[in-house]
Amino acid sequence: MVTRSPRKQRKKLYKMPQHRRHKVLQAPLNSELRGQYGAHSMPVRKGDKVRITRGDYVGHEGEITHIDRKATKINVEGATIEKTDGTERSYSIHPSNVEITQLGTTDEMRKKSIEKKGW
Repeated sequence: MVTRSPRKQRKKLYKMPQHRRHKVLQAPLNSELRGQYGAHSMPVRKGDKVRITRGDYVGHEGEITHIDRKATKINVEGATIEKTDGTERSYSIHPSNVEITQLGTTDEMRKKSIEKKGW
């Protein structure tokens, strides 16, 4: 049985093995891709083009440059923060706060998963 307790849900997420976190790193598709693949969301990959829907960079579009499975965050090209010493660093965003506008790489593994799920 799956628990409904928020504390246990967070614990399950934090203790999840790295190879299973790929499933958690999903982002919703835009309406055009939803109709094309018949799915609401897909796991994000480096190279996908996304639009940020929440946070300080709402409306910003860019390519995914880095995925951090441990922190469950992604970095989008062009979304940066200026630090106090003047240098810039990339702004980390949770994948649920972006919308995939264009799939980047369509390698064999992604093609197989699309065919397998009937997307």
